Amino acid sequence: MIALLLGGAGIAIGAAPAQAAETKFNVKCVPPAGGGDPVEGETTAKVGAPASAKVGDEVEVSWETVKPASNNTDLMDIPQDSVQPTGWITVGGGGGELKVVGEKKNPPIPKKAPMQMSTMKGKLKLTKAGKITLTPGKYDVAVTFSFGTFVTKCAPTGAVGVGATIDVAEGTSGGATTGGATTGGATTGGSTTGGATTGGSTGGGSTSGGSTGGGSSSGGGGGQTDFPGKPVEVAFDCGPVVPGGIKTPVTINARKNGGSYDLTVKTAKGAMASPMALPAGALKPSMNVKLGGADSGVVKVSGPANAEPIPDKAPVSLSDMTGTYKPGKTGKVTLSPDQLTIDVTMAPGSTPINVPCKAASSGVSLELDTTAQEGGSGSPATTGSTTGSATASGGLAETGAEDGGGIRALALVAGTVILLGGAVFTFTPWRRLRGTR
Repeated sequence: MIALLLGGAGIAIGAAPAQAAETKFNVKCVPPAGGGDPVEGETTAKVGAPASAKVGDEVEVSWETVKPASNNTDLMDIPQDSVQPTGWITVGGGGGELKVVGEKKNPPIPKKAPMQMSTMKGKLKLTKAGKITLTPGKYDVAVTFSFGTFVTKCAPTGAVGVGATIDVAEGTSGGATTGGATTGGATTGGSTTGGATTGGSTGGGSTSGGSTGGGSSSGGGGGQTDFPGKPVEVAFDCGPVVPGGIKTPVTINARKNGGSYDLTVKTAKGAMASPMALPAGALKPSMNVKLGGADSGVVKVSGPANAEPIPDKAPVSLSDMTGTYKPGKTGKVTLSPDQLTIDVTMAPGSTPINVPCKAASSGVSLELDTTAQEGGSGSPATTGSTTGSATASGGLAETGAEDGGGIRALALVAGTVILLGGAVFTFTPWRRLRGTR
């Protein structure tokens, strides 16, 4: 769990407050989806503010963590200047809440070391005479890695003592005291940590290197039932999750089944070693196959999760993905790999984490001579069976990684989502994984 600022790790406050009182309270912190179970602990916060002021003044209020609610996990070191806290202080006397935000400034935090965050600060406009109390409350902690930012949310589980009191004298204006939200800034502070995290999964299911068979095969005539596609090199853009993206061959094969076609999409076998032991059911791929030519739309295909646990350092591959294409038009139809999603389930019952990758460049893997079927695809509507289509933030993503490219993406995200006290799995350097077969 991440508590606010460890003494000395915070940012100097513009004007030294006349008072700074410490208060201890229990909190419950909830890691990002898939990042483990909620964790409870005690934190000590020091709230700083002027001892006295007058109506009309705008004073600076600070919240620093003297003792964090918990330490970093034993999974991974947290990089320097990657933790940004945000807290909310209750302003007594009907002043509402004051939002205080810290800079993204922290020393490197080793595994199992106390969490450290910058001091959170905000401005409070005083509009009413009397004693104004300031009590620390909920807070978030955002930890940013090259592949994304993950937020842990913490909230008090019991009573919290007053952190500071300002004696406000009559001034030139009257009215209620307001704790105007200050500097938005990034969110979050809550301390993260704790909860056991299970290794992100990278999936197993062997994936055969794109099936061969000559280029586009025309389907329809002569009683032919099997239509092998050709491997096409696909470049996937996975955003910040996978720096540099993924390049891999993908093959789409079809088998005629009545008026429809059963599709099998294969990626090359993974060339990446698992970053740690992964449980069965950790990795599940799905993809969009784009239709072109006479027909349009997409067919969703998906593969099973790895059936067996994957040992530490063992090769990892995406399973074959299957689905059904029911033609909506008569004519020559092309099938191309488009978008891919890898669902990573960190632990049984946890929310899957989705790694989406857009096909920045692709090509036609298969061409079929089709006959329109009632209820077939035809336009932008999605068709085809989608065995367990993965829905993630933003819908079904794409990929068709080869060379373990998809796995790489998965691994990274899996790790990042495992964010427990702001920790993430460490994976093989991307540069070493980027070579194409």
